[in-house]
Amino acid sequence: MVERLTDLLERVRGLKLIGYAVTAQETTHSIQELRPDVVILDLQMTNGRGINVLRAIKSSSPDIRIIILSNFPYPQYRKKCLEAGADFFLDKSLDFSKMPEILRDLMANSLG
Repeated sequence: MVERLTDLLERVRGLKLIGYAVTAQETTHSIQELRPDVVILDLQMTNGRGINVLRAIKSSSPDIRIIILSNFPYPQYRKKCLEAGADFFLDKSLDFSKMPEILRDLMANSLG
């Protein structure tokens, strides 16, 4: 999935991929260190839960925009993530191709 996402992101003009992490701890540490404008976060993480990482990010860096990308598009997960501060909740299977447009919109409207 990382390779597929990286390939997709590299095609978005003006976007710079500054890092990625696999575990919840790596993710939290990388975000504190790199200070990205946007984080693409999976709910299913090694050694942790994405919802907890989402809450930690929003607690320490509320201006970071967060896109949840999940194989679990259940309404209750979507609701919890949006209530916790996610800007978007995307189904990996159905919405993956929407990512470039969403990122371009974020760059044009709120980051640029």
